[in-house]
Amino acid sequence: MLSKQESIDLRGKLIGESCQLFFRKNPLKIVRANAQYMYDEKDDAYLDCINNVAHVGHCHPAVVKAGCDQMSVLNTNNRFLHDNILLCAQKILSTLPENLSVCYFVNSGSEANDLALRLAQIHTGNKDVIALEHAYHGHLTSLIDISHYKFDLPGGVGRKDHVHVAPIPDTYRGKHRDSNKSEEELGSMYAEEVRAICNKIQEKGKGVCAFIAESLISCGGQVIPPNQYFNEVYDAVRASGGVCIADEVQVGFGRIGKHWWAFQQYDVYPDIVTMGKPMGNGHPVACVVTTKEISESFNKTGVEYFNTYGGNPVSCAIANAVFDTIETENLRENAVVVGEYLLDNCQILSRKHKVIGDVRGVGLFVGIDLVKDRETREPNPKCAKFVHQRMREEHILITIDGPHSNIIKFKPPMVFTKENVDAVMSTLDRVFKEYREKSELFEVNTTRMPGYVTDGKSTKEHRPIKALLERSNIKSI
Repeated sequence: MLSKQESIDLRGKLIGESCQLFFRKNPLKIVRANAQYMYDEKDDAYLDCINNVAHVGHCHPAVVKAGCDQMSVLNTNNRFLHDNILLCAQKILSTLPENLSVCYFVNSGSEANDLALRLAQIHTGNKDVIALEHAYHGHLTSLIDISHYKFDLPGGVGRKDHVHVAPIPDTYRGKHRDSNKSEEELGSMYAEEVRAICNKIQEKGKGVCAFIAESLISCGGQVIPPNQYFNEVYDAVRASGGVCIADEVQVGFGRIGKHWWAFQQYDVYPDIVTMGKPMGNGHPVACVVTTKEISESFNKTGVEYFNTYGGNPVSCAIANAVFDTIETENLRENAVVVGEYLLDNCQILSRKHKVIGDVRGVGLFVGIDLVKDRETREPNPKCAKFVHQRMREEHILITIDGPHSNIIKFKPPMVFTKENVDAVMSTLDRVFKEYREKSELFEVNTTRMPGYVTDGKSTKEHRPIKALLERSNIKSI
């Protein structure tokens, strides 16, 4: 195995510079992983609070076995008849409303969203797409075009004429956040913004092609849309000739616990649902599910849809194993119990640290909004950056996102436990105290703070993750 420095040097020569890593100045080299833990080249363990890809836990034995067993028998393209794709389709459709009855298998969430747009354009005959502010839907050109999170960057391509951006339905930091309004009223106010866009499109003599949104908004800052929002938006879009696409690539497969899909908590019925990341637990497999009517429109074009590897026997065997694992290990129930415990403990933490402006989430999808001032809600990316780095030093991996880079995101593997939550919360508590002390000392021109040294290592002896690993004997796995 290459040394870490050799890996860094070789990557700098061979891999595109824009393909960036977590922790750019001192990247982690991960050589193995198990369940909710990742291990570096020194075999030091890190608690993974990031990976919604390793949905049922890194290297889950049942998932690995399913892939190996199928690979040893057959792996080919999807133009040969095989049963795994049919079994996978049955499992998916059994979790969805009856109107969603036709599956198209692809390799990634980006491919899924690209195909969803194509289906919508063919079915409606329209081109105009409505997406959300700060949204991200994938890396294909068609998706960068509708992803405000990307096209609005300084080096981005800018908004295309057929793309319309609606305000993100964020009741804490968004356009509408009147504390005197109910959640339903705020949902209606945000929905009215989409209705206004639909009206403008129609005034130009055109119709809407599609409205696309994550059911829970991830890159936009772990935003939970308010009640009534999707109900009213879907009505407005359909009245304008469009279809409604629910992007479940990040939040599907039981992450919210009470339902298989996040859109189900809003009691709405999308016309197209896209799924990806967690479906294969890290293996490239994804799916688009739509109605019979939209599928028939696609068929009438006479253009064959062909995806060489989408839905191949190995990918579908792995996806089937992921489904079975979620059910046999009661991981949706775990998401409810541990997710509520995580959310409650984040709320408790917010009562101790004024830098926490808001806590929000559902299931194992939780965000902490860091602020400079609770009254003004001014974002605090400086604190977020500090916390991000210090948690890594304490061997706990979190990520920071949102339009202001001030949201701590939790979307861990579904095997996350209450003990893991305790380790994260006690460490966060100390790190927030360190930040406060550091800030206070900075105000009086003190350059060093107690218990912290500039080489990036804590002088504190208390290491919750280390103690947790010792209690769990995790090294023996």
